[in-house]
Amino acid sequence: MMGGGTVYWGRKEASKEVKGIVVMFAWVSIHEKHLNNYVDLYSSLGWNSLVSRADFLNAYYPERAMSLAFVLLNELLEELEIRTCPVVFVAFSGSPKSCMYKVFQIIQGTGEDQLNLGGSQLIRNCFCGQIYDSSPVDFASDLNTQFALHPSIRKMPGPSKLLSWIAKGVASGLDGLYLTGFESQRADYWKTLYSSVDLEAPYLILCSENDDLASYSVISNFVQCLQDLGADIKVVKLNGSPHLEHYKHYPIQYRAAVASFLEKATSVYYNRIQKLGESNGMHDEISELICGLQKAAVNSNQSLRRVALGPSDHFFLPSSAEYHNNRESGSLQDEQRERPFSLPVPQSINAHGVLGQILFDACVPKNIEGWDIRFSDSVKGEPYSSARRHSRFLGIKCKHRSRL
Repeated sequence: MMGGGTVYWGRKEASKEVKGIVVMFAWVSIHEKHLNNYVDLYSSLGWNSLVSRADFLNAYYPERAMSLAFVLLNELLEELEIRTCPVVFVAFSGSPKSCMYKVFQIIQGTGEDQLNLGGSQLIRNCFCGQIYDSSPVDFASDLNTQFALHPSIRKMPGPSKLLSWIAKGVASGLDGLYLTGFESQRADYWKTLYSSVDLEAPYLILCSENDDLASYSVISNFVQCLQDLGADIKVVKLNGSPHLEHYKHYPIQYRAAVASFLEKATSVYYNRIQKLGESNGMHDEISELICGLQKAAVNSNQSLRRVALGPSDHFFLPSSAEYHNNRESGSLQDEQRERPFSLPVPQSINAHGVLGQILFDACVPKNIEGWDIRFSDSVKGEPYSSARRHSRFLGIKCKHRSRL
C-alpha cells in the first residue's frame, strides 16, 4: 500500500512456459473481485499479471498518479531484469488517467521524473501491446458527478448512502479544478495517449455503444486519431454490454479477441528482439572491421620494415638484434616514438650493377661487411649513415666560411 493506490502480482510464476506479463491498470470503478476474473483469464492464456489499482483522486492529482507509476515500473523492472519477456498493458475504465499515462511519460522520457536510461529502454523493448476495455474515458467537466452516481461506485463495500454522499461531496469539490488547471491536465493526458504510438505496439479496443461512461463517440475519435498517426489498431464492438461488463456478457468473443491479440503482441516482441540482435551483430562486424584495419596497418608497417632491410637499400631502418629485443619488450607506442615516420627514400643505385661499375668503377669495395652502418645513434632523427653524409657537406660549408 502506498500513496496513490496499490500494486500487487495477481499471478507470478517463474515457469519457462509463462508467455509474458500483462500489466493491468484498474480504477475504483472496478471491484477487486471483478478484477480477479481478468487475472484468471490471462492466467489461463499463460500470462502473469501485475495489477495496479489506483485511488479515485489519482485522476485529479497527477502527482499521485506519478507516484503509483514509479512503484509499478520498479516492480516490473525487477522481474524483467531476471527474465525479459513480452509486456502488454491492459487499461480498464478511467485508469489511463489515474496511472497509465504517467507510465508512458516516464518510459518515453517526456515527464519531469524519469527512470534510469537502461531501465526505460528495457521496458520499451519488452512493451508490445495495449488493450483498452471500456476505455479510454474523457474526463469532461461532468464526469466526476457521473462516477459519483454510477452503480459501480454505489456497489463498493460500505454503507451505500454514506458512500454516495461522500462521492457527491468530492465531486462538487473537484468541480473547481475545471476552472483552473484541470483542462491543461486533460490535454496532457490525451497528448500522452496519442504519443504512445511511438512505442510501435498494436492496440486492441473492446467497447460498446451502451457504455454510459466510456462514450462510444469518444472511443471512435480516439481510434481515428491513432489510425491517422499510423497505429496498428483493432476495435471489437460488443453490442448491449454495459461499462466494464463486456467479458461478462460475451466471454467467448472476448477471450478469442484477447488470445489472438496476445499472439500478435508476442510476434511483435520477438521481431523487435531479432532486429535488435541484428543491429548489435552489425555493430560487432564494424568493430571487427576496425580491428582488422588496425592489424592490417601493423602488418603493413612490418612489411615496410622487411623491405627496408633488403640489401639494395642504403637508407634502411634499424635492424640490429638489440633493437628487435627492445621492440619486443616495449609497446607499439614506444616504437612509434623511437622511429618517426619519414617519406619513402628513392631506390639507390646498385654498386655492382652496370651503371655502378661505370660510375664508381673499382672505388666501390666488393665486400660491404666493413661498412659502418650502425644505427644506435642518429642526428636529428636520421640514420647514422645518412647523417654522416650530411655532416660532410656541412663541413665543407664551414671550411668555406673559415676561408672568408
